[in-house]
Amino acid sequence: MNNFFQSFSSPAVNAQIEAQFAFYADVSKKMFESMQKLNELNIQVGQTLMEETLSSTRQVMQAEDRIEALSIAAGQAQPTAEKVRAYNQHVQAILAEAQVGIAKTAETHTPNATRTAEAVVREVAQKASDQTAKVTQRQKEALDKLTTPIRGTGERNQSPNGSTRAQ
Repeated sequence: MNNFFQSFSSPAVNAQIEAQFAFYADVSKKMFESMQKLNELNIQVGQTLMEETLSSTRQVMQAEDRIEALSIAAGQAQPTAEKVRAYNQHVQAILAEAQVGIAKTAETHTPNATRTAEAVVREVAQKASDQTAKVTQRQKEALDKLTTPIRGTGERNQSPNGSTRAQ
């Protein structure tokens, strides 16, 4: 099995594989960093939400009557909407930063990936040309071998003076 892969392996193919691996590794790193930032934001929002919920619950529980409890609960709607808007902005900023980072990574890796891909194409074209020449030569040799006995038989039927003898 190792010979199978060695027959397809070449410096150009290895360089192309390494270029692709480097690109995917860098893109993965950028995506991981972005997910890490998103997780940190979610943890922070979760902790803040928990603290504010407990505080609001205490205030509602300490309310003197229902009207005061409803007033406290209604007063939380506007700040909550602002917090949701701020959260969405943070998420959008993280995603935009990730998109820019991935685009820069692609831009950085594109010249090398193009160069190595072109080398692979040149190598494949050269090998195909070489193989075509070998196959053509083999076909010519096989055709020569097939036609030689026919010529040999015809030549054997001729007498030394050039006349044809009957068999």
